[in-house]
Amino acid sequence: MITPTDGLVITQNTTLAPGVYLLPQGLTIGADGVTLDGNGALLVGAGRQGRGLTLEGRRGVSVRNLRLMEYEHGIVARNCERLSISQCHVTATAEVPPNTIFLDIWLPAERAYGGGVLLHNVRQSRVEENDLGHQMNGLLCYDCTKLTVRRNQANYCSGFGFHFFNSSDCLVEENGADYCCRYYRRDAQSQHLGADAAAFLIAHGSCRNVFRRNMARLGGDGFFLAGLRPDWVHVPCNDNLFEENDGSYSPNIAFEATFSSGNTYRRNLANYCSYGFWLGFSAENVLEANDMRHNHKAGIAVENGYGMRVRHNRFESNSYGVLLWSKHVAAFAGAVPQNDTSRDWLIEENEFRRNEVAVRIAADQDHGVRPLPIATPRCPRPHGHRLRRNSFVDNRVGVETIDADDTMLEDNQMVGNVEADTR
Repeated sequence: MITPTDGLVITQNTTLAPGVYLLPQGLTIGADGVTLDGNGALLVGAGRQGRGLTLEGRRGVSVRNLRLMEYEHGIVARNCERLSISQCHVTATAEVPPNTIFLDIWLPAERAYGGGVLLHNVRQSRVEENDLGHQMNGLLCYDCTKLTVRRNQANYCSGFGFHFFNSSDCLVEENGADYCCRYYRRDAQSQHLGADAAAFLIAHGSCRNVFRRNMARLGGDGFFLAGLRPDWVHVPCNDNLFEENDGSYSPNIAFEATFSSGNTYRRNLANYCSYGFWLGFSAENVLEANDMRHNHKAGIAVENGYGMRVRHNRFESNSYGVLLWSKHVAAFAGAVPQNDTSRDWLIEENEFRRNEVAVRIAADQDHGVRPLPIATPRCPRPHGHRLRRNSFVDNRVGVETIDADDTMLEDNQMVGNVEADTR
């Protein structure tokens, strides 16, 4: 065992002596194939600046049982391969004060918000069984590939529990990121609970990832996929799998995924939110066997989405079960011209029970529920929706269409809908 000193460079297998160490310059691992066992030692920074542990261009390094606090970032790894970070505890890193800003989800790696672990261009590596909660961000991944992120805890973060930016082909499972939320007051009359905080933020071309059995409850959003930059450049997050996750109790959206395609959502919980799923300007997603109950606005809400498959889901006691609409937005039309209206959905073998309106398909709407001003440019009318073998029981209205063409209803069960089966 060694006693760590400020700025120490580690070049061989090392076990730290237990204790608390004030190390503003932190430690650096300066060789490949090294194992650092923190042995429960606590490294403490100064003023929430600097890095607790730095790895640059390293291969085959293992870090475990290390505790860090009061740095800008606890552990920073850049251009590394076959890295393992396990059973570490990182907290109290740099944090934007509460109630001050709406978060910027597009910050590049060099300007990243503070957090527990920052990985930049890290490949084929593992982050497992770490405690990364009670700070602004837990795990920040930029330009990473083939990570395994398993059984970490990042609860009570005020920004993002887990952030994936241009990071693909990762396995993310059995992690906890409950209550990742913040509050922002725009002015005396306007406020926002969430302010783009999220348990899982997936942005800027993060594709082919698997998110399985993660907890993302009470977040600003549970899962937030963003595929269009503020300069209107299309950077979709495509072909991800979300399976058996829980994004319930968000004041906003359990699963938000915009301007992206080919994503699959299977056996997830999206209950007691404003929206269960918001998939605006997305395409060719599959939603099957999800549970959407008691959402204030809608179970699934999508503007200008096409080619979706919605099967075997349960919609109960939502204002709207499935809410589909068209809306012309000039900047979006330039970025994703194929998303010109709501079209070509298959909605089959779902259970709709005790919703205000089970399915609504409408043209030229604001948030799907209010007509746009007459002077607003019009989209093509919604068309090509197929509803078959669904169960509509005890809703106020079963199916409602407004200025929609070629809507087919086939072999649906309509029982006890109070005002109308179809309108």
